[in-house]
Amino acid sequence: MLGKMIDLHTHTLLSDGVLVPSELIRRARVIGYAAIAITDHADESNIESVLEQIRKVTVLYNSAASFKAVPGVELTHIPPCRIPSMVERARSLGARIVVGHGETLSEPVERGTNMAFIKARVDTLAHPGLVTAAHCREAAKKRVFLEITSRHGHASSNGHVAAMAIRHGAPLVINSDAHGPGDLISANAAINVALGAGLSIKDFRRMQKNAEAIVKKALS
Repeated sequence: MLGKMIDLHTHTLLSDGVLVPSELIRRARVIGYAAIAITDHADESNIESVLEQIRKVTVLYNSAASFKAVPGVELTHIPPCRIPSMVERARSLGARIVVGHGETLSEPVERGTNMAFIKARVDTLAHPGLVTAAHCREAAKKRVFLEITSRHGHASSNGHVAAMAIRHGAPLVINSDAHGPGDLISANAAINVALGAGLSIKDFRRMQKNAEAIVKKALS
């Protein structure tokens, strides 16, 4: 058994997604997710309002043991020098999962962003692009999870991220980076993404365990 999908990186119309948070959560629940984190894009301009609205919705779905919805945020295009304070601010405002928008190959992201997020101990570094050995060693030390993604464009570096993470001991998770209803993925689809990145079924199971641990910590 592959288990149910846990997706720690999704978006709603609170940033650049297309669904209201409740619909994204309910769609995930109906198709068999075990947990979902709503992690809309945020910076200094919108972090308070985004997290306030996400928290209002996610709290409604956590009474059932079989499904959890976690309030989070993806800090996006933050200057590296301001990343540590923004991570602290996100947590103080109620983000239980903080995702860092990494140095994806599909967007112009400032160099130094990956390491700044890792050193600030975000929970997950999303689509980190051409990660280095130093990134991976620091992620292993800080227990920051590097993302394998099913998102078009961002996924172009999945193979590199997977190989570097395995070589240098960095922990991995797999997420959809969903922006709409068609982006949510089943566990079977997720394992195909993992296999396509050069990972094994054993690696996928380890990623599932990592995601379970993140959710348990987030809601404790």
